[in-house]
Amino acid sequence: MINIVVNKKQYEIEPGTTLEALKNQLGIEAYAATVNNRIRELTFPLTKQSEVNFLDLSDRDAVRIYEATLRYVISMAIRNLYPNANVKFNYSVSRAILGVIDNLDQKLDRSVVKSIDSEMKRLIEQNIPIVRKTVDLDEAIELYKQHGLNDKVDILKYRDEDKVNMYTCDDYFNYMFGYMLPSTSYLKAYELSLYHPGFIIQYPRSELGGIIPQFDDAPIFSRTIKEATKWGKTIDGDYIAKLNRYIEKGLTIELVNMCETKHNRQMAELGERISSDIESIRLIAIAGPSSSGKTTFSTRLKIELMSKGIKPLMISIDDYYQPKHQAPKDQYGNPDLEHIEALDVKLFDEQMLALIQGEEVTLPHFNFKTGRREDGKRVQISETTPIIIEGIHALNDRLTSSIPHHQKFKIFIAPQTQLHIDNHNPISFTDLRLLRRIVRDQKFRNSPAEETISMWASVRRGEFKWIYPYQETANYVFNSELTYELAVLKKHAYRTLNNIPRDSEYFITANRLLKFLKYFKDIDDEFVPNNSLLREFIGGSVFHV
Repeated sequence: MINIVVNKKQYEIEPGTTLEALKNQLGIEAYAATVNNRIRELTFPLTKQSEVNFLDLSDRDAVRIYEATLRYVISMAIRNLYPNANVKFNYSVSRAILGVIDNLDQKLDRSVVKSIDSEMKRLIEQNIPIVRKTVDLDEAIELYKQHGLNDKVDILKYRDEDKVNMYTCDDYFNYMFGYMLPSTSYLKAYELSLYHPGFIIQYPRSELGGIIPQFDDAPIFSRTIKEATKWGKTIDGDYIAKLNRYIEKGLTIELVNMCETKHNRQMAELGERISSDIESIRLIAIAGPSSSGKTTFSTRLKIELMSKGIKPLMISIDDYYQPKHQAPKDQYGNPDLEHIEALDVKLFDEQMLALIQGEEVTLPHFNFKTGRREDGKRVQISETTPIIIEGIHALNDRLTSSIPHHQKFKIFIAPQTQLHIDNHNPISFTDLRLLRRIVRDQKFRNSPAEETISMWASVRRGEFKWIYPYQETANYVFNSELTYELAVLKKHAYRTLNNIPRDSEYFITANRLLKFLKYFKDIDDEFVPNNSLLREFIGGSVFHV
């Protein structure tokens, strides 16, 4: 017998007992577990004294496993029904996945989605085991070739290891670049619905405690994702393997400059939109989730407007922070500095209105060393000078309630990539931002990746509460992704991620990020222009000397 600690209680079990058997014995609902801080599938056998923490769908790692298994079984269902069809998954609106089917021998309509759903339910009801096996790299490539899965063949060419994991379920096989549930029966909660040009897959979300969110069409966000998809196809850069071919062919400069030109084009479009209505626009508000590139973007927008004879005044919302003791408390009793009431909302609103009305105002300056506001510079602006504000609450009208809507121009900024490992494995928007932040924190704050990852859940909670609810109020969405950037970020992230020890609770996240980063061929920093938004994270920006 061996001793196992579960939720601080000790149990004696037979060596070789799987996590699934243990959680069934204890009557625990779980989809994965950590064993001595390592994420493990439920098929993992316990062979020595261990500390086990079972994970339900309120845990983001368990949800990732659930979502990967869901994509797997949907792919299997489509193969069973339409053997010649190919499905491609994209992260999409309303925290959901969009499935697009090619080579379908009929129109994709509600009857097709219903048939996929029915086949899914049949597979789930049968409780079919999903079994991991390891094969030689050459064997995996040949197997994928035989089944016409050339997208998987392409990415395996960049794998250094000579062994490959894959999962089998009856006669179906696939690999989702992550852990899986032990059988189809675990997929109790999901929703499929028709959504042009494919179908939407909704699944439980950890930030909602394992509940499927109500579907929100989000037309502004949806349009941005469609444009990102079109862009990836336009430059032939929607897969890692395709990006790698640019580098292999000596076309790195072309790749980088195509992506930078996309940013320049968006910036020029924004400048035209604002300048065409500059007699009405008095406040330009910029908000977006962490590591979207807001700082560089704001500076570049200012320059774009200056090139049109417009001279904006930039004001930092951070200077309006209240002292910490006046901030609202979070659920743990600590100051919640992301709450809108952590700012002096009344003062901010009064001063923005006063400036727009032509009054002279003494702006505050928040001294982060003392934790208090001090008097800053005195400013007065003309009626043709717009104010640029940037921050987490910039799109929230509570912050500027005295200013009419027609005098505000709201910009939402976020990197919304449509880059894929292969057809069944899209790269997450959130992982891209996390990698940006890991690299930036290491470079400019000497903060190890463990520290950044430890704060990420809290950051995400703040984003869902204070940023995403306002994205659909934006007049313009700036997609700040640079399709080549992960090939640059890779070497910076590798160093700090590899320093996280295996017994760290943050090794789970580090290992997951490294799993797909390793497939990118490197792009050296010297190829990145010094005014690029990417320089905000890797250093060397002309705007931050």
